[in-house]
Amino acid sequence: MTRKEQRQKVWLKYNKHCAYCGKELEYRDMQIDHMKPKAYAPYPNDKYSEVNSFGNLMPSCRRCNHYKRALNLERFRRLIKTLHERIRSQYISKVAIDYEIIRIEPFDGIFYFEKGGKEDA
Repeated sequence: MTRKEQRQKVWLKYNKHCAYCGKELEYRDMQIDHMKPKAYAPYPNDKYSEVNSFGNLMPSCRRCNHYKRALNLERFRRLIKTLHERIRSQYISKVAIDYEIIRIEPFDGIFYFEKGGKEDA
């Protein structure tokens, strides 16, 4: 399979959605995340490495891929679960909450792909 074919297959994996936040993805904007980070693999650049297997490749939006970085799934989940607390601590957020401009809800701890985001592949 060519890199382009593999990229297309990853993009379709969850119906053109980010595996983490569920945001709809344009093909050109999609990034490929390694659910089990490459940093944990003994030979991360080996194309036959488990870390490069299709099951470990996740379609991701730029924000989720940037925020997850080299975290494993559980560490990323813990980070996102505390996001609402960090947002609430910002002064501008407190003003927006007071004026009911925004409502901040905690993350339920379940990523899009775990909620039954349809896997096409």
